[in-house]
Amino acid sequence: MKSKEIRDLTDKELKELITDERDRYIRMKLAHKVSPLDNPSKIKNTRRKIARLKTELKFRELNK
Repeated sequence: MKSKEIRDLTDKELKELITDERDRYIRMKLAHKVSPLDNPSKIKNTRRKIARLKTELKFRELNK
């Protein structure tokens, strides 16, 4: 997801997306511990996506 796409989301959509991505991240970590994923870099990419979303949300809160 590009920065422009993240900025275009509403606050509610950002919070929902963060929750969804966190759930996905937890499930991927658990699945990777049980049996290795085909592409373990997906875990890193998901973690970074969560960080980008949280950064944008925090930026909006500080600007209010």
